Amino acid sequence: MAGMIVTMGEILVDILAEDRGQGFREPGRLLGPFPGGAPATFTAQAARLGADAGIISCVGDDDFGWLCVDRLKHDGVDVSAVRVDPDQVTASAFVRYREDGDRDFVFNLKRSAAGRICIDAAARGMLAQCAHFHIMGTSLFSFHIIDEMKKAIELAKANGAVISFDPNIRKEMLTIPEMRAGLEFMLGYTDIFMPSGPEILLPTEARSERAAIEELLGMGIRMVVHKRNRKGVSFRSRTESFDLPAFAIEEADPTGAGDCFDAAFVTCLLNGMTTERALTYANAAGALAASKKGGMEGIEDFATLDRFIATAATI
Repeated sequence: MAGMIVTMGEILVDILAEDRGQGFREPGRLLGPFPGGAPATFTAQAARLGADAGIISCVGDDDFGWLCVDRLKHDGVDVSAVRVDPDQVTASAFVRYREDGDRDFVFNLKRSAAGRICIDAAARGMLAQCAHFHIMGTSLFSFHIIDEMKKAIELAKANGAVISFDPNIRKEMLTIPEMRAGLEFMLGYTDIFMPSGPEILLPTEARSERAAIEELLGMGIRMVVHKRNRKGVSFRSRTESFDLPAFAIEEADPTGAGDCFDAAFVTCLLNGMTTERALTYANAAGALAASKKGGMEGIEDFATLDRFIATAATI
């Protein structure tokens, strides 16, 4: 595999409500802290699959920060562009699950170390090696971060990197004007768009998935990878169009499943696999990630994915 897979954004800890229906307005049992954050989970999964993967981020000089950094190192991630800020705490996300399985989040991002992410000399050095740059919508939580992300994209593009973008929208963030502006900017640089469910309609004026895909391809996006949860995945480009079913699993926690999917797809493409084979691995990575609690706890290597694909049923 030539070149590095790089992402940029929040490294945080996930702290999970133990039971479905449990809220945060009264004391309750919590699980964690688990190392997490969409960009961190993405880069850990890519590294576990053998990619040269790195992340540009910032954590606090606290137990949460070192928990995350140590986990990323263990998975083989290049953390040379992760800054440790002694004056800020590491970002966090408290997650609860509704009875229907939907999730609610309480984030501490803007006023955490993640809010201090910047393109410094270490980040520039990493981007100089970048063959693929992956953007997560969750990371576009302030004007400062959006400005730094623009710098990263321009540096990556100057080196010929492919840009993938997962809008990864949390409803708690849709009220942030900066995020809406950031989404529009990032789409202008995107080669591979990887939305989940109704997110595919968000950057378009379309009212149907088919019309949205046509509009997205018309913007110059080369590939649309539409993650449809239990309905599998749909792939569309100007030359290819196909659907793949989802794998059947007992879901424990969907946090991080889409990030693992993205990482497996990107890694497999850089390994020269066909899009269909790459998406088969991506489906498997996402399914296994959702089978364990904690965004990074279901990250697996190719050998494990191969065993799962050989034996798992599809929906």
